[in-house]
Formats: sequence, C-alpha cells, structure tokens
Amino acid sequence: MTIGIARWGMFGLLACSLGQSHGDDYTPPQQPGQFNATPASLKQYRTPDWFRDAKFGIWSHWGPQAVPRAGDWYARNMYLEDTPQYQQHLKQYGHPSKFGYKDIIPLWKAERFDPDALMALYAKAGAKYFVSMGVHHDNFDLWNSRYHSWNAVNMGPHRDIVGAWQRAAQKAGLPFGVSEHLGASFGWFASSHGHDKSGPMAGVPYDGANPANQELYHSGNEAYLSMSIYGDNWYTTDQAWHREWFRRVSDLLDTYHPDLLYSDGGIPFGVVGRTLLANYYNANMAAHGGKLNAVYNHKDGGEFIAEAGVQDVERGVLKGINPLPWQTDTSIGDWFYSDGYKYKSTTEIIHMLADIVSKNGNLLLNVVQYPDGSLPPESRKFLDEMAVWIGVNGEAIYGTRPWKVFGEGPTEAATGAMKEGTAYTPQDIRFTAKGDAVYAITLGVPDRQVTIQSLGKRAGHIATPIRAVYLLGNKVALKWTQRDDALVVALPPQLRMEHAAALKIMVDQAQLAPR
Repeated sequence: MTIGIARWGMFGLLACSLGQSHGDDYTPPQQPGQFNATPASLKQYRTPDWFRDAKFGIWSHWGPQAVPRAGDWYARNMYLEDTPQYQQHLKQYGHPSKFGYKDIIPLWKAERFDPDALMALYAKAGAKYFVSMGVHHDNFDLWNSRYHSWNAVNMGPHRDIVGAWQRAAQKAGLPFGVSEHLGASFGWFASSHGHDKSGPMAGVPYDGANPANQELYHSGNEAYLSMSIYGDNWYTTDQAWHREWFRRVSDLLDTYHPDLLYSDGGIPFGVVGRTLLANYYNANMAAHGGKLNAVYNHKDGGEFIAEAGVQDVERGVLKGINPLPWQTDTSIGDWFYSDGYKYKSTTEIIHMLADIVSKNGNLLLNVVQYPDGSLPPESRKFLDEMAVWIGVNGEAIYGTRPWKVFGEGPTEAATGAMKEGTAYTPQDIRFTAKGDAVYAITLGVPDRQVTIQSLGKRAGHIATPIRAVYLLGNKVALKWTQRDDALVVALPPQLRMEHAAALKIMVDQAQLAPR
C-alpha cells in the first residue's frame, strides 16, 4: 500500500510564528486538530494498518560520518583521546585542533549515489517502507535546511539527499520516513570543545572551541563535556536549543511530509517534543480526510509514552507478544560504514524478522552504504539473497498478525535493547496468522519432518480441525499427523531451501492473539 504524500502545510504556523519565549520557557506553536501536547491526548494514537501490514523496512543511516570508514559516532569520538577513531583521525587527517569534523564534511561527495537503483533493490528484497536519515547527532542536515547552513545542499554532495530518497521511494510505491537524531546533539558534540589531556598537543583546544564554528559544534555546551550523553545531555534545559530543534525538525516534516518520523530516544524536551508530535499527527490527519496514517517511532528512555506512537527497540527485541505494534531497528553492519566490520548473515536477519513479526513487531534494517553512496558487497549479497527468500515466503510475513503464541523451541532469545545475535535451531519455530492460515516458520532448515508442539491436540490452540498443510514454495499438500503432543509434518525429500522454512497450516479460522 502506498501512502499518498501531499502538500499539506504540516507546520504552516511556522510561517507566521515560531513561538514565544517567556523568560526561560520556550512555547512552540500548536497546530489545530484532534491532538495536543498532553500525554492523555497523544494516547489517542492508533497505529495505521499500512505499518502493521508492512513488517519490513529499509533505512539509510548514511552521511558524512561514513567518510573515514571508521564506523558510528565518528564525529564525537574523533575528539576523545581514548577511542580508536581519535587515533585513526590523527594518522589519516591530523590533529583535531587543525582538521576537525567540519573538514570531513566537504569530503563527503556521494558521487555514486543512485537512489532509484538502490530503491529498486530494496523493494525487490521485500522492503515495504523506506526511511532516510534526516539529521544525525553530528548536527548536519541532509536536506536544504531553512534554519541551518550546515546542510547537504550547501556543502558536501551539494544535493538534497532526503528529497532524492523520497522521490525514489515514491516511484517504487513505498511509504517514506525520516529519522532525526538531533535532540542529543547539543551534549553529544561537546567533545569538540575539549582538548588533549596529555602529549605534545595537551591543552590546545579542538576546532569546536573556535567561535567561528559554533553553528556546527554548538555554543554553550562545554559544561556537558563530562556528562552522560543519554542522561542530562539528552534533556538539556537550554531553551535556545529546544527552539532550534523544533524549528529544524518542523522544517524537515513540513518539506517532505513523511509517513513515518523516527526520534532517536524518547520524546525530546517535554512539551516542545510533544507539541511537534501533536502537530505532525494533526497535519497528517488534515491531509488524509481525518484519518491518521502517520507513524512516530521513539524509544523507552527519557519521556516514553507507549501509546503515543510505535515503540522502537535498538538492536534488540521485546519478550513475547506485545499488545501494541512495535519496531526493532538494527543494521546489517555498523551504523556508518566501517572497514573490517563483521556483517550479519542473511540467515540471521531472516530469523530476526520472523521472531519480531511473531511478537507484533516490524524490522527496520539499515543497509550499509560506502561513503560514495554505493553498496559494499556484503550489503548487495544480503539484498540478493533476501529477495529470493521473501519471494517464496513473504506470505508468512506481510499482512499477518500474531497468533495465540509467538513461538516454541529450545532457544531462549535475548530480549531488550542492544541484545541481538541469538543463534537459533530448526526446532525453534515462530508463528504468524491471517485469514484461515497459521504459519509456522522454522528458524533454520529442517530435516525430513517438522514437529510442532503448539499444534498438538492437547495444546488447545486450534478450535477447528486442520484441513491441510503446505510448505510455501511447494504446491503439493504435505503429509501430516496431529498427535496429542504435536503436529508432525513430513517434508518432501531433497528440499532446496535456505535460511528458514515456512509451513502454511490451513484451518477454518486462524484465531489471533488478543489485542
């Protein structure tokens, strides 16, 4: 399903008012509509069906930090003496007092970036929505930002990266999203204001301390040098920064009217962030005849309101079937390109997808790009292999809902953020359902037969008799026996399959998990 992207003036109020500052409090403008900035109002949110049906999205977590080919958080860590990225920066570019992140940005040319060709690969690999990074913690906007001169149109590739991705997604018929990681930038980038504590350059300020560079590195954030990034820094009380965050993210939304907005953390800055979210929902409803088609991803940290959007779990999964739709975000490799980084296998990603979907979730996967915009061989290999598997087994994924139980098997998956890499066996099974079918996905390639305890007569999960069992990709009905303790399904000899198998169990009506 394609969600229409219309010109609907999401933050038209910004044209005449950017809010008032009353003493130390910034009051952002409120867009008229059903939602307001109170938690009770935002809890009216209901996840749209397009997102619940999509299950799998691809993300471009890409920008200037890919240039050194040294992985995530480069713009911060190049200013921290105890990190490998600092040491690499010294060898590759020189001391950060003389050659800083501001000098990395012009090196990002994106000269081989072909969004149409990439989007065709992503759609073939099964992505049902696409998300472009809008701005990372590095404070560099990937669009023609009205409120920030450090952007991709003014420098670097001299190209509207977000707009290019959006046009490609529209051509491919995919809903389009944007991610903003800006809230933490104020404290995150304080490292650029520091200096070496030892060695020949001890005490020499890094280039972030130069007043001429403050638009990129921020001003007044030096106090955050020794503080936790995702603690006090995330919720800085600096009202000027709250105002700037609201302006720039509102500009991103007003320019591209995305179907999905991802915030890297909780809802930023209290009423300021809640007002932006209410405005986003109200404008989306105005564009869709009163129907809310927007999705907002935020994490369980800081101000987290589960009912106000779709919970996002970074590099991890939830335990059991969540009553509300949710999303895992992860990457096939490092978040930004990194030489020598170990990539996930296609098998691992498919197993993650099945586990997540069985628990009422979606998977948003970053497909790593080289600095020039092209794909490393590991990314291309995954896309080609995923296209084959999803082409056969997508029926067990798309448009499904959780069954009565999410799964069974000997392996207990790690749950929670930053916990992934569970090694499954073919005896680990995940269930999905729709219509008159229950799907059983084996997390591995089974040998000769599949034994499913949850479908035994004594389990009591099936109220009506099983009519038939099929293996997706094989048109012939399989031989099966429903014993008291398990459903036992005989598989055809010499099966040619990889990664995982999906059985389609036909019943009169697949009963779903309560919601």
